[in-house]
Amino acid sequence: MSALTVVKTDGQARLAVLHTGHGPVETPVFMPVGTQGTVKGILQRDLKEMGVRMVLANAYHLYLRPGSTLVKDMGGIQRFAGWDGAVLTDSGGYQIFSLGVLRKIGEEGVTFQSHIDGSKHFLSPERIVEVQEHIGADVCMCLDECVAYPSSHEYTAASVERTTNWARRSKEVKDGSSLLFGIVQGGMYADLRHRSTEALVGLDFDGYALGGFSVGEPKSVMWKMVDTVMGDLPAQKPRYLMGLGFPEDIVEGVRKGIDMFDCVIPTRHARNGNLFTKTGRINIKHAKYSRDSSPIDISCGCYTCTHFSRAYLRHLFVARELTSYYLNTVHNLFFYAALLARMRAAIGEGRFEEFYGDFKSEQEGGEAQDGSRICDG
Repeated sequence: MSALTVVKTDGQARLAVLHTGHGPVETPVFMPVGTQGTVKGILQRDLKEMGVRMVLANAYHLYLRPGSTLVKDMGGIQRFAGWDGAVLTDSGGYQIFSLGVLRKIGEEGVTFQSHIDGSKHFLSPERIVEVQEHIGADVCMCLDECVAYPSSHEYTAASVERTTNWARRSKEVKDGSSLLFGIVQGGMYADLRHRSTEALVGLDFDGYALGGFSVGEPKSVMWKMVDTVMGDLPAQKPRYLMGLGFPEDIVEGVRKGIDMFDCVIPTRHARNGNLFTKTGRINIKHAKYSRDSSPIDISCGCYTCTHFSRAYLRHLFVARELTSYYLNTVHNLFFYAALLARMRAAIGEGRFEEFYGDFKSEQEGGEAQDGSRICDG
């Protein structure tokens, strides 16, 4: 059975079902980031109530603390974390890339120093698969090298070759019922993106991720690289754009045929007082909200919006009350879940382009601000 069943297409946008060991997941889907086995500032119960069925955890972080063997001995990540939905684990390639001088990349794998205590570790492609299987992930990712922007064509070509070899070795040792995704790399070079995609498709993975984005490149360049490889990816396999994030980017990605997304933006922004609404983003700490009796978003049905005013939420944020982080996170993740549900409905009804136009018009207001990929949710 294929990992993905495509139910309907509307242009390039796809309504589908991803089949996992912990139940079906409707796509397009946004996965909240639970780096340490928990999504920061919110309870698993809240995620389930707002319709979230899949989260992302990070193999690098869970390997270091509390240890993937401990998670396995505790019955796997779902039982350990009290989460009965699906889990995708990032291999840690991006986190290792972020370590800079604390890591050394070789053909056999990556040697690095822990950001926690400075201890030295070596992770091979085979070991990363084993770690993710110990964690109990429904979807595992191959170890890949995320190159900096800009990087030379020569270095990026060598990196693509290394990532492809690691992917081949990952597939050879993969065991169990979890899905395994290959990660397309190639930096901002179209020929290398094609080369990487062709090689990975030849290895016949359960799904394909587009990696190496949100590392400082202009947004226009990123979308050009996404367009470059979409035609090379098999239509019957899931497509995952890693680390992307703002609502407008997710909508654009769905329009281009992407099925899966993850990012820390909704949770990180919530803790910084940046809240998403149907008409754009607002920063709740602004003084103009100090006497505002309206909810964050009058059209939102989340617990925060149905119970509290902007004035109260501003008071909590300015006072640095922990409740502020919780209520803001509830709202932002509910907004994302509702946005994806709206897109799935629009695709199913054959009106995605109408939705796309309405969304663009709605988002013209608000206090937009830019951001980049961050590794902790």
